[in-house]
Amino acid sequence: MALRPVHVNIKALDASAVGRFWAKALDWSAYRPGVTTYVGPPGGLVWPDPVVVGIDVVPVPEPKAATKNRVHLDLATTSAAHQEELVSRLLTLGATPAHVGQGDVPWTVLADPEGNEFCVLEPRQVYRDTGPIAAVVVDCADPRAMARFWGEATDWVLHEVTADQAVFRSAKGVGPYLEFIRTPDVKTVPDRVHLDLLPYPGDDKAAEVARLRALGATDLGLGQGDSPWTCLNDPEDHEFCVLAPS
Repeated sequence: MALRPVHVNIKALDASAVGRFWAKALDWSAYRPGVTTYVGPPGGLVWPDPVVVGIDVVPVPEPKAATKNRVHLDLATTSAAHQEELVSRLLTLGATPAHVGQGDVPWTVLADPEGNEFCVLEPRQVYRDTGPIAAVVVDCADPRAMARFWGEATDWVLHEVTADQAVFRSAKGVGPYLEFIRTPDVKTVPDRVHLDLLPYPGDDKAAEVARLRALGATDLGLGQGDSPWTCLNDPEDHEFCVLAPS
């Protein structure tokens, strides 16, 4: 048994507007299959997409807290000119410059229209085939511990683990990387951005949730009631959800 990351879940006051921003930012499409806005490649809604990790924007009544998110997206570029053009286009779409203590770095830090930070990376060979999202980046205290938990929780392959970072990618060698980066930050507010995981067809969701609890996950009560998904915390209190197969 194993799970696969299928969404980056973003909470937003205006889910439609934030979904439209990310669709235009990634040259993808925004779909409204329900109350949420799903952002994925153009050509019709395919879920779960076999190649990419989509974005699911969920409406909430609370604005983003004035603190940096512990999960953010890194966007890929193919050249210095592409990076410059993409930053300019994102600013036109409603992004704003963001300052998170990055100093003098070759990437550009921006925030979406509701303040969710993300990075536009300089060209890097490692991200040449990821699509527009190079990586989903998670701040953490102990990358080795995150490698152990997430390596058991998902079927993604661990590419690198050091004291400073742990790097995963789908075993199919497609889509973005999942990177746990050591930072001094600690959780002070509920996560605005988190991962959604999905069992494979034929696997039992309840059994998967039990397996995650045995690995060190804990239950997260968000008032979700009888929703078909289960909300959990990993051992460092990163929130994530296990979705029900549809």
